[in-house]
Amino acid sequence: MKDKDSKVPESLPEDCTFKGIQYHLYVREKVEAGIQAIEAGEVISEDEADRRITEWLESLGRNPL
Repeated sequence: MKDKDSKVPESLPEDCTFKGIQYHLYVREKVEAGIQAIEAGEVISEDEADRRITEWLESLGRNPL
């Protein structure tokens, strides 16, 4: 990943701030982590995600969406 990170500044506009570069590195890190999780089979279905969110909202005393 470090090799990919070194190319991020080259792909950004010339007037991009340091904060902007940090943000792009953060996003890339999260996307890479997501891809690795998918490849490892560490995913749940949309129905399961909906069920968990509904259960969580109900535990907080809120009506599910």
